[in-house]
Amino acid sequence: MALAYVGLGSNLSDPEKQIKHAVALLSHIKNTKLSDLSSLYFSRPMGPQDQPDYMNAVAALQTELSPLELLDELQAIENKAGRVRKDNRWGARILDLDILLFDNDIINHQRLTVPHYGLELREFVLLPLAEISPELMLPNGKSILALSQDIDTNGLKVHSKLR
Repeated sequence: MALAYVGLGSNLSDPEKQIKHAVALLSHIKNTKLSDLSSLYFSRPMGPQDQPDYMNAVAALQTELSPLELLDELQAIENKAGRVRKDNRWGARILDLDILLFDNDIINHQRLTVPHYGLELREFVLLPLAEISPELMLPNGKSILALSQDIDTNGLKVHSKLR
């Protein structure tokens, strides 16, 4: 079993509902168990500010799937939610599911980069990760807790518990 951390985000079509529905679907991925879940956070959008604020969370999954198989399952959940992939990397979206970490692996594949390329720079990833796994170390040896304590929160705040 591998331990994967998945970032969840939404800022369209009732973001709280989108994330709660995605969490329910994560629980049904074959050969995968939802093992932990952060609180739900409000965050400001990255990039263009002319879009609604986001809701974000992080889920920990125990999985027998390969990283690309898990990616396929996550993209299927995004597609079911109505996600439309656009060229605008930081635009509004109905649902975004990103593999942040997969065990202690470093993956550089055309479809998947792990650790997620922006992980160390995003408060809406670091703080939820530190909430559920404060002892976590990145493959480069950096501590999630230390990174989360050093980052500007950029207005990030807890909205509610997800379970």
